Amino acid sequence: MESVDFHTAKALLDWQIELGVDECIGDVPVNRYELPDKLAKPQRAEAKPHLTRGPVAEEQRDPVAEAAPAAQAATTLEELRAAMEAFDLCDLKRGARNMVFSDGIAGAPVMIVGEAPGREEDRLGLPFVGAAGQLLDKMFSAIGMGRTQADAPIYITNTLPWRPPQNRDPKPEEIAMMKPFLLRHIELADPKVLVIMGNWACAALLGKRGITRLRGAWTQAADRPALPMCHPAYLLRTPEAKRDAWADLLMVKAAVSG
Repeated sequence: MESVDFHTAKALLDWQIELGVDECIGDVPVNRYELPDKLAKPQRAEAKPHLTRGPVAEEQRDPVAEAAPAAQAATTLEELRAAMEAFDLCDLKRGARNMVFSDGIAGAPVMIVGEAPGREEDRLGLPFVGAAGQLLDKMFSAIGMGRTQADAPIYITNTLPWRPPQNRDPKPEEIAMMKPFLLRHIELADPKVLVIMGNWACAALLGKRGITRLRGAWTQAADRPALPMCHPAYLLRTPEAKRDAWADLLMVKAAVSG
């Protein structure tokens, strides 16, 4: 095939434009032999029905809208636990061994809200039982409090009740759908103060992150005083932050004693 020089190619393109060729590819094939009023119009694809899991389509269900009334219907912690176990819109449930609900003594003046279960928590079904949990127990023991100490108890739960795969960070939609249960949990446990441990707990209850900036200052969450603190897992990685954690613990003790 002989090559075409620039000027010849440009002249051929100009000639085609003059003939009305201004679109290389159309949306639909066009039969040029048909009369204009018989040209086929593009057909809109028919919507395919959604796959369903039961009578209601999964795509049409609003997890937050379903979680809120289910949480509010619970009048005791036992009923709340049952409602959470029955909630089937959080995919984390399908990959977890156990639901992690709480530990400690319900009605304690201090309620600790952590982030999400890790491997040991998932295995045992209890919050803060790994290395971070052991440090947590030592921290509160240092101010005379503990999860089994009847005269100065603490109560512990997590933002998410099921372990994220490979301990990944929680997703915003997971936090949002489980938040109604968390808020109801706090209402039913009715602590005097909240200790919000870690960035994801702050994201759930305060709508913000940045724990090293937030810690050490009292705020409000779930209609009660709340103190953000660094998560014990962070303290294990950053021992120099333990000094600030000790100052936070003294603030918690003063708030409970006052």
